[in-house]
Amino acid sequence: MPMSLGLSIENMAKKKHLLTATLPDGYVKTIGPTNVDFTHYWRIVAVLENGKTEVFWGHSKSLAEAKRTKTAAVDAARQRGWKRYDIDIVEVVRTDP
Repeated sequence: MPMSLGLSIENMAKKKHLLTATLPDGYVKTIGPTNVDFTHYWRIVAVLENGKTEVFWGHSKSLAEAKRTKTAAVDAARQRGWKRYDIDIVEVVRTDP
């Protein structure tokens, strides 16, 4: 029977751990506990035409996957009318809880 939510028997058997990402501005994001081996965290801070900001974030299983958010951000900026946006991609550090 297939597992839902992208979980597999292999992932369910793994020991859970915490992931910590420290962004250039000093913001620290803790992910988990999780048994998924994410390697990178990304954040987009978009400035809207009215001066307000929107923040989008996520984690990925490779640097290449994280870098694809740059392409998505260009499209989103055009579609949503962002005045500007900043993208940060950082490696996460794994720790056991």
